[in-house]
Amino acid sequence: MVSRKNLLALIEQHYPALPPSSRAIANYLQKNPLAMLSQSVADIAGNTSTSKATVSRFFRQLGFESHQDAKQNYLALRQSGVPLETATAPTDQAKQELANLQLTYHNLDSEALQVITEKLATASRITVIGFRNAYPMALHFRQQLKQIRSTVRLLPQPGQTLGEDLLDMAEDEVIILMGFRRRTRIFSSLVEILKDRYTVLITDPTGQVYNQKVNHLIVCHLGQDSPFDSYAAPMSVISLLCNRVYLQLGDSAFNRSDRITRAYDQLGELEP
Repeated sequence: MVSRKNLLALIEQHYPALPPSSRAIANYLQKNPLAMLSQSVADIAGNTSTSKATVSRFFRQLGFESHQDAKQNYLALRQSGVPLETATAPTDQAKQELANLQLTYHNLDSEALQVITEKLATASRITVIGFRNAYPMALHFRQQLKQIRSTVRLLPQPGQTLGEDLLDMAEDEVIILMGFRRRTRIFSSLVEILKDRYTVLITDPTGQVYNQKVNHLIVCHLGQDSPFDSYAAPMSVISLLCNRVYLQLGDSAFNRSDRITRAYDQLGELEP
């Protein structure tokens, strides 16, 4: 299987060396890339006025073993998080979002959620870590928790390294690690460094490879039909955890939130 190259990039790369019949197939697939997923070799041959043998040879010219190999490579790229369209029919976005949420919530462990809630409520400090697409979610998680308890920090800080902060951790510190597909190279090393700390990993199904190295793993489903992943499920899980922590803390959460609201008013930071 050709590694980490999508069909259109390979066609562009090999196009000058292709014979006329293969160029006809290349032109067709450039205009209709999903035809590779939805059509058979015979269909592609019919739509390009070529033969099945020519179509099969075309995929070998691109470096694939077969049409099926090219198809699997394309799907694997989407599975890894590369923004590629895979839906051969119009996608019902709302239906897909609901399916992601249902899958995510169906697999949540209620006992684990209770343990995580108690830890988030009582730890001397919480550290939330996220890179790339996980960073804004980690920031939101920190902001929500900061409304109801103190000593919540976000890593990495802009332009800063992690080494000094990872050494500066309390014994009962809770680390919320967020990492979704197309994770950074440092991610696996970070999990290894944190394996002796109390760590909760919020991830997509590909992150289950770290299951034995964290205390709790929450799997969120992101959807795969549309070119871009949806982060509705992890954001919903963040809301779930923060609301549970609020209820766990009770009056102290209310009082802190009330003091923050009064500070907003004194500073005039929010619209009336």
